[in-house]
Amino acid sequence: MANERLRAALLAKGMSVAVLAEAIAVDPKTVERWITKGREPYRKHRFAVASLLGTDETYLWPQALSQEQVVAASESEIINVYPHRWTMPRGAWEGLFRGASEKIDILVYVGMFLAEDAGLIRLLAERGRSGARLRVLLGDPESEEVIRRSADEGIGKDAISAKIRSVLSLYAPLREVAEFRMHGTTLYNSIFRADDQVLVNTHVYGEVASNAPVLHLRRVAGGDMVTTYLDSFDKIWTEARPVEW
Repeated sequence: MANERLRAALLAKGMSVAVLAEAIAVDPKTVERWITKGREPYRKHRFAVASLLGTDETYLWPQALSQEQVVAASESEIINVYPHRWTMPRGAWEGLFRGASEKIDILVYVGMFLAEDAGLIRLLAERGRSGARLRVLLGDPESEEVIRRSADEGIGKDAISAKIRSVLSLYAPLREVAEFRMHGTTLYNSIFRADDQVLVNTHVYGEVASNAPVLHLRRVAGGDMVTTYLDSFDKIWTEARPVEW
């Protein structure tokens, strides 16, 4: 059975079979068999291919690793767990964004704590000017989900919507270097991604986000926790609408 995921990943990168084969030092016919016949490469080649194509080994070859291997790798993706967002040192946020060179993704409803930190906003702008793709998803103040979340937190049904409208001025320094969209999804988690690292602010019913736990994750070959969150971000991004400044 053909490996259509591998074929699609090559096309997405604009990479030919010959180029990939040369990069990982195998015969082009071997790569062809991986694609057309669904042959499974050795682990070192799976890892090399996934790295070159910017995807995960478990995505290209879902059956390659046992469940036990995936679980072990996923557990290794956990760097730290903070019981509340307010317990995180500011340096954790600065270190996350400063280390990004390719991608920074932010998924929030408001992200007021971030927008009010002029130093972090300047850092994000600098990363964007240095070539990192910066995407920011804010809540749609007109959406039922945002209004419901505001009521659930006990701060009034219009409070979060008002914060979203007012916070845009604080994000204005990023307008020239970032893409902004608004979403109307249920915000199960806020996500802050910098290349292969992710901070996930989980959300708890009836609690403000700052009082909920945060997971600090880093992608590990064979793991799928980071991938799960990044896939969620991409789905929301696709469905969101551009911000009207």
